[in-house]
Amino acid sequence: MVNVGLIGLGKMGISHLAIVNAHPDVNVIGVCDTSAYVGNVLKKYTGIEVYSDYNALLSAKNLDAVIIATPSRLHAEMVRSALDRNLNVFCEKPFCLDVAAGLELAELAERKGLVNQVGYHNRFVASFNEAKRLINANSLGRIHHVRAEAYGPVVLKPTGSTWRASGSEGGGCLYDYACHAIDIVNYLFGRPDAVGGTVINKIFSRDVDDEVYTTLYFSDGMTGQIAANWSDESFRRMSTQVSIWGTNGRMVIDRQEIRTFIRGGADQSAGSGWHVSYTTDLSDNVWYYLRGEEYSAQIDYFVRNVKEGRKENISSFACALATDQVLSMMMNDAEKSRWQVDPRSTPLKSNQMASRGLLRKLRSVLT
Repeated sequence: MVNVGLIGLGKMGISHLAIVNAHPDVNVIGVCDTSAYVGNVLKKYTGIEVYSDYNALLSAKNLDAVIIATPSRLHAEMVRSALDRNLNVFCEKPFCLDVAAGLELAELAERKGLVNQVGYHNRFVASFNEAKRLINANSLGRIHHVRAEAYGPVVLKPTGSTWRASGSEGGGCLYDYACHAIDIVNYLFGRPDAVGGTVINKIFSRDVDDEVYTTLYFSDGMTGQIAANWSDESFRRMSTQVSIWGTNGRMVIDRQEIRTFIRGGADQSAGSGWHVSYTTDLSDNVWYYLRGEEYSAQIDYFVRNVKEGRKENISSFACALATDQVLSMMMNDAEKSRWQVDPRSTPLKSNQMASRGLLRKLRSVLT
């Protein structure tokens, strides 16, 4: 049995607790949350030990691993505390708001030989994994463009009641929605080398962004686009879709299916035209279904890695760090773009002065 603790009983924390508590190879040692009411109710009806101090939980006897599902701002300090105690860690996305801190933690986990994973669940969706297999098999030929989109109805009126509406806590569409689109692109093709034309806009929110758009540039000449909007009520729930264009055809993937178009004349055994495969036919059964089999699959993958001592992970800290790096590039690009449009609209911060000086030099050369 793997002894697991869980920190954070918000939406994702409660989902993870339900899944991990039903896992046949897991013993839930305890949970931690700042809400006394939630903790008291949980202890009353489940008997699980509840902590108000996460360090007390991390110091619990015989603990093997911890699941961290707290606001993003708290991830780095909690992950470090767990790694310092030689615990295997599953952390919700995004990994770290600060790229430098994320790099240190990824290196620390690697150095200690601990299992580490971040909750990018799309990596466990069967249709996306089938797409990866087909791409690696060169079914579409040379890939020249990819577009990843994430839409949903999270913020549909002015609001500010939760941590997701606070920029300092790591809220906003960029960290909550766009990160999923970026991560699945990274999973399929590797991290882009640069971004451009980034737009990060507010629609209803006061402190965070509600829509995000950018262009991705890869070293091999491939390009990409990211589009995310969590203020789109035409979607009942979050929807992520990836479209891929190659010299031999096109592919469209979402959670439900993968549609592949093979050009006539392409040397493909499946024949030309459209081919459709459904996630239900591609997925393995899970012991517990909640929200989607991918959520159980990612927890099972983490548990099996801990139990079997396997260090390889398809959604490791290092993988998530690559997504954090793209998020950082996008934020820097958006700031630069706003300054170029109207230098009076966004006061320059001290760490942007070098960029302004470089821009002046470039202008003097061009003129």
